[in-house]
Amino acid sequence: MTVRTRFAPSPTGYLHVGGARTALFSYLFARRHGGQFVLRIEDTDLERSTAESVNAIMEGLTWLGLDYDEGPFFQTERFERYQQVVDDLLERGLAYRCDCPKERLDRLRDTQMAAKVKPRYDGHCRGREIDPEQPHVVRFKNPVDGAVIVDDLIRGRVPFANTELDDLIIRRSDGSPTYNLTVVVDDADMAITHVIRGDDHLNNTPRQINILKALGHEPPRYAHVPMILGPDGKRLSKRHGAVSVVSYRDNGYLPEALLNYLVRLGWSHGDQEVFSLDEMIALFDISDVNTAASAFNVEKLDWLNQHYIQHGEPKHIARLLSPHMGELGIDPAEDGPELVDVVMAQAARAKTLKELAAISAFCYRDFEDYDEAAAKKHLRPVARPALEGLRAELEMLALEDWEPETLHRVVERVAEELELNMGKVAQPLRVAVVGRAASPGIDVTLQLVGKDATLRRIDRALAFIDARAANA
Repeated sequence: MTVRTRFAPSPTGYLHVGGARTALFSYLFARRHGGQFVLRIEDTDLERSTAESVNAIMEGLTWLGLDYDEGPFFQTERFERYQQVVDDLLERGLAYRCDCPKERLDRLRDTQMAAKVKPRYDGHCRGREIDPEQPHVVRFKNPVDGAVIVDDLIRGRVPFANTELDDLIIRRSDGSPTYNLTVVVDDADMAITHVIRGDDHLNNTPRQINILKALGHEPPRYAHVPMILGPDGKRLSKRHGAVSVVSYRDNGYLPEALLNYLVRLGWSHGDQEVFSLDEMIALFDISDVNTAASAFNVEKLDWLNQHYIQHGEPKHIARLLSPHMGELGIDPAEDGPELVDVVMAQAARAKTLKELAAISAFCYRDFEDYDEAAAKKHLRPVARPALEGLRAELEMLALEDWEPETLHRVVERVAEELELNMGKVAQPLRVAVVGRAASPGIDVTLQLVGKDATLRRIDRALAFIDARAANA
């Protein structure tokens, strides 16, 4: 048997992290077992489905690197097939027409609720002949006895009594098919062997199994993944912050970091925390997924993201960093150091690419203001001799000598001449050139900034010192 999984989102919004985790689990399961991963767009909700949402879902999958083998298949392009199935079920007596008015259904529900009975359709139209030309819905004739056993790959054996399942609608009065029919027909036609989805679908599963059996198909194996919770223990939503996959990209997270984080939401392999995609494929087993819900922890995601920034291949990080530099109005190719050199110097200092771009902007353009505390501490009259000496020495350097080793010797020499420790020289220089008291080593910092900008910024710092002294 060839394993075939599917990811079947509804295009009514962005790809959220819960959906991305489901897609990841389905992808990993298929890849580990040498199978296929299918993308299906369940767009039968014509009022809420949009092309923008379809694009957002596919954009998110592409950014994460979850490449699908088949699809995308759109349910709106398969309506004729669904109608064939409904008509076949009607002809075989496995479905029936129902013209119960809304008022009757409302009264039935109220009566059942008052009696503390689970609301469900009572089969009123099962034996009635309904004129097909009159307004009606079509209901599936659910078995009235026995039980459906869902042999869940995560939860184990979950029984459902057929007496608890009503005759659900499979075709609306406007002729459109319902979710529980379309998903069954698609899974059967697409030879899906394993359905991995959120546990909010668990109650649909026995109904879908009964329809599949009525159609003469062996049901796929099911695995229902527990939901993701926010820090407050409630279902993850917008109130907890970013939940869109694309928003994590825009906020400076790496796709490998988000994938690594998502796979660990409910699954583990010993004490290992960091997994490459190849390791995930080799190690992931759906039966090892926890049955309890997982809580989303941004601090843990930040830790992973910083790990991947720091230990990732610098050219790869630079490629992902470039758009964030562009958002700051910086073209890394136009003027300034190579972006990969900036990454190598700064990678350990940022949790996100957005933060990395912000702390690296000084390499490409003059900053607007000094950090107030850093300027107050380091840009004082006592620092003037050091800055003047550094400027004179640095101005004499040829461009080809503007290298870390040479720059370091200049700073050392000025410190020795003034009989100061390195910090008393390097820190005023750092604040003068960067605007704050934190940056890579002063030699690397100067190399990244370049000669012209370094001299210009030292001049600005000297003027700043003079202005403060005059206003004191």
